[in-house]
Amino acid sequence: MRVLCLALGALLVVSAAHAASGHKWRIVKDHWSEADEEGFGQFVQSIGDSNCNSSESCMRSAANPYRESDPRGFDVDADCAKFVYFLRAYYAWKNGLPFSLVSGVSGTGEDLRFSRTGNHAVSRHDLIDHGGGIDGPSAMRAVLGSVTSATYRQAANADKGVLPDFYSPKIGPGTIRPGTVLYDVNGHAAIVYRVDKDGRIHYMGASPDFSIARDVYGAQFGQPPVELGGGFKDWRPLTLAGAHADGAGDLIGGHISLARNAEIPNYSLEQYLGTEASASHMLKNVRFSYQGVGLGYYEFVRVAVSGGEMSTNPIYEFKLTLQEMCKEFRDRAASVEQATENGISSKPHPPSLPENIYAAADTTWESYATPKRDARIKAIFAQSYKDIAEMLELWRKRDPRIVYDGLDLKADLQSVYDEETKTCPVTYLNSAKKPVTLTFDIMVHRLYAMSFDPYDCVEHRWGATGDEAATCTDGGDKQRWYRAEQSYRDRIDPDATARMGFSLAQLERHSQPLRVANVDLKSLVDNMGPRVAFTGMQPLDR
Repeated sequence: MRVLCLALGALLVVSAAHAASGHKWRIVKDHWSEADEEGFGQFVQSIGDSNCNSSESCMRSAANPYRESDPRGFDVDADCAKFVYFLRAYYAWKNGLPFSLVSGVSGTGEDLRFSRTGNHAVSRHDLIDHGGGIDGPSAMRAVLGSVTSATYRQAANADKGVLPDFYSPKIGPGTIRPGTVLYDVNGHAAIVYRVDKDGRIHYMGASPDFSIARDVYGAQFGQPPVELGGGFKDWRPLTLAGAHADGAGDLIGGHISLARNAEIPNYSLEQYLGTEASASHMLKNVRFSYQGVGLGYYEFVRVAVSGGEMSTNPIYEFKLTLQEMCKEFRDRAASVEQATENGISSKPHPPSLPENIYAAADTTWESYATPKRDARIKAIFAQSYKDIAEMLELWRKRDPRIVYDGLDLKADLQSVYDEETKTCPVTYLNSAKKPVTLTFDIMVHRLYAMSFDPYDCVEHRWGATGDEAATCTDGGDKQRWYRAEQSYRDRIDPDATARMGFSLAQLERHSQPLRVANVDLKSLVDNMGPRVAFTGMQPLDR
C-alpha cells in the first residue's frame, strides 16, 4: 500500500473579506446556504458561457465578477483536477465561506491517479481563521498545489473515517446543476456549467496546458464501478463548528464538520446501481428506467435531469450534435498544431510507448499526445450514431416522444447536415508547409486513422493516405510505429491502468485491429429508407 500525501505547504489561514475587498479571506458564514450554492453555480456558468480559453484568461475576464479584488499578478495555471477545486475555493474566499479539502489519500499501485480499487482519504485540511484573516492568494496557491485526479478517485459510498470532498447525487432536476463535478476514471475532472431544459449537460475542463475546453456530457465519461467514484459528484455539505464571532462579525477558530451520506437528502448511488432492483451490481446488469420506461444510461440521465421531458425534436438534436462535433474537430486541430509548431514530430520516436498512453508521466507525451481526446471524439460520435439511430427508429414507429411537424424528415436532416458541416473544415500545414483542407466528411471517415502520437508527421496525425500522405517525411521506423498503433486508435474506451509500454517490435506482435463502432452519421441519414410525410402529428408513408 502506498500513501500519497498532498502537502499543503504553509498553513492555510482563510480570510475572505466581507465584500471580497482586500486579499484576506474572512469567514463570515458557518455553512454554505442554498443561496450560496446557487451563487456558486451562477459564477461557474458565467465562466463557462464566456469565451475564455485558459484558466488564467477565465479568471481575468469579465466573466469573473471578483477579478478587480485580486492582487496584481494573481495568475492561475490549473489543470483539470486543480481547476475544479480552485473555482470552489476561490468563490468561498470571495464570499466569506468556509472551505476544507482532502489533504492525503491512500491506495494501491504506483500511480494513485489510476489505482484499480480506488483510494480513500486519510487526512483533511480545514481552512480556519485564527485571527487576522487568512491570506487568500497563498491559500489559492496551496489548493492548486494540493489536488490531483487521485483526490477524486474515491468510492462513491465512502462514509467512514476521513470523508471525501464529494458525494454521489441523485440524478434529477436541480441536483445536477452548474457547479456539479464530473470525474472520468481515466484521469480527467470537469465541472458542469449549464444544464438545458431538455437535460443537455454542458461542462468545461482544463487540460495539462491549462487551456479550457467545453463539451456536452455523454458516453465519453463511461460508467465506472462505485468503488472508483466516477461520474457525477456534488460538494459534500460542511459546517464550521465551534467558531466564535469577533467584533467585526468574522468567525474565528472552530473546525469543519462534514455531512455523512445519510444526512444528505440528495445522496444516491443510482448512477452506479441503476433504478431497477437487481441481484447483481455488475455494470452490464444495471438497468435504468424513468416513469416505467426502460432507458439506456445516458438517455436516462438526460430525461431525469430534464424532469421527464421525453419529447425530442430530431432537427434540433441533429443540429446541436453536429455543432458539438465540429467544435471537437477544431479543438483537436489546435492541439495538433501546437505539437507540430513545437517540433515534436521532427524528433526521433522514443524506443517505447509510455507505460500507459492515457496516463503518461512523460511531460512531452502528456502535453502533446491526444489519445484521450481522440478516444473521446470517437466515443461521442459512436454514442451520437446510436442515439440518432434510436431516435429515427422511434420516429418510424410513430412514437409520440418524437416531435416533428415538417414534411420530409430525411430531406430536412440532410439539409441540416449540409448547413452545419460546411462551416466545419479544418486546414493544416503539411510537412511541406502547404495548406491542406479537410472537410467534416473526410475527418469522420478518418477518425480511426488519425494518429494520437505527437512524434508522427502531421499527415498521419490527420490520417492522410495516398497523395496527401506523400509529403510525410517520417522514416521507416516511424511508419512502423504508425501502423502498429492502429489497435489503440481503434479504441473508444481508454483504459488508464493497462500496460502499454511496448517497444516497436513488441507492439507489432501485440497489435490486433479491433472491430470499430459506426460513426458515419451522414450514411445513417441517407439510408433512412422511404421518405415519410406528416399530416399534423401523424406520419404517413408515401
